[in-house]
Amino acid sequence: MDADRTAARPGGGRVVVVGVDDSDSSWRAAAYAVGLARRQDALLVLVHILPAHPTAMLAGMSWMLAADDLATARQLRHRVAAGLRGIPGLPAPRWEFHILRAADVVAGLAGTADRLRADTVVLGASRGLRHRWFGSPGVRLVRTGKWPVIVVP
Repeated sequence: MDADRTAARPGGGRVVVVGVDDSDSSWRAAAYAVGLARRQDALLVLVHILPAHPTAMLAGMSWMLAADDLATARQLRHRVAAGLRGIPGLPAPRWEFHILRAADVVAGLAGTADRLRADTVVLGASRGLRHRWFGSPGVRLVRTGKWPVIVVP
């Protein structure tokens, strides 16, 4: 790890960023990232991206969708916290849970990884329709060339 990355972080430690969205592959990615963060004594940053609803914003209904999205994100955070407490004999890594609103998952994860000077970005393999139209988020993150990206199936 270069000195520039370490100097920009409070405490100078490693950072592992993982995208979570309550899909099976996302949970597998989170489990992988927990192990990685534990082994490297890194800060684990779990990032949940709330979708930007441009059509709802135009219709003036964004407040309804935003409340549902935020409630889902809070439930996800609660499940993460419970899961990290529930591993007997293993200390939980230092962790944070970030909730962001972004039009694109890749932009949200990349922005967080840049801001925190992440050492690694982990995410689950995507299989959705957006993947077919816009390309795999994992591949798009790899193409930025800024951090190692681990895509967990």
